[in-house]
This record gives sequence, structure tokens and C-alpha cells, in this order.
Amino acid sequence: MLGAALTRSLTKGALVALFCCLAPVVSGVSIGSSQALAASTGSSSENVAGPTVPLVIETAAGKSHTFNIERAITMEQRSRGLMQRETMAPDHGMLLDFGEARMVTMWMENTPLSVDMIFADEKGRIVRIAERTEPFSQALVSSGAPVLYVLEINGGRARELGIAEGDRLAVEALEEVAQ
Repeated sequence: MLGAALTRSLTKGALVALFCCLAPVVSGVSIGSSQALAASTGSSSENVAGPTVPLVIETAAGKSHTFNIERAITMEQRSRGLMQRETMAPDHGMLLDFGEARMVTMWMENTPLSVDMIFADEKGRIVRIAERTEPFSQALVSSGAPVLYVLEINGGRARELGIAEGDRLAVEALEEVAQ
């Protein structure tokens, strides 16, 4: 379904990452924040990734903001994401961990909540913020660069708190929590 010209222009690794993100879209299941398995397993607004853990965002201005996040580590958790959620606390979010840095493409199908998608590399550096994504949209949202993480928070919250590209997610603290 990818055009031949696009396929030829992608590196093997980028093509694999793109396929991993788009294969569910092609088969009628979406992936990323807004995604899919709830449609086939019954939707729910409960945490899909277990209890929340704190994640700090450090800004270039020297401020820090703590979010209580759910961690979406498995393909199933990332696929379900924030689907069917209509509300979320102001300092709550979901961190999608892709296990390795790669190009990531997301969409908002089946997600009624507008979110800011904060794309971060393996060091936690924010490389892109897709602000106020459109609920229920099938428009693709790209990371723009290889990322390991996507943090989803309420739409408009990043701007409200002054979070910008170049700021950092303190992801190393998450590894300590996991142990």
C-alpha cells in the first residue's frame, strides 16, 4: 500500500518502523495514542498500563513539571493508548515506550480527548511536540525524527507549562522505578 517511490526512498530500518506503526492501520486497527485494541476488546477508560509513576519534564528555563503517567510498554498497551478516554487529570499522561529509537507515526482515531504528543529521543530530549491533536482524526502525526518515547498529555498543556522542543523528560528515573 506504500507507493513504490516511497518504499525505495526509505532505509530498511525506517521501512520496518513505518510498517510496525502502519500495519495495524492497514488492517483496520490503529496504533499510537489513539488506538485500537479497545475497539475489539471492549472500550474502557481505566489505566491500560497499570499504576501510575511520576515523570519529570525539565525545561530549558530551569523549571520542572511532574506528571503521573501510565507506561505503555507492550504493543497491546501502545495500541490501546488513550482510546475512549474523555477526560484526564491535568498532570496525568501516558508514556509510550517503543523499546528502541525509530520513526513513529500516530493518529487519533477512537480518541475523543485532544492530546499534546511529546516525541522524545533515547536520552529523553524532546524533538517534537504535536500540539492539540484533533480528536478522532485519521491524519497521521509523525515524530519527524527517530524517537524512543511519546508522552501524551492533555491538549494545550505543553504550551501552558512552557514545555518546548529541546526540553527533557527525566526518563532515567523510570528505570529506577522499574527495578
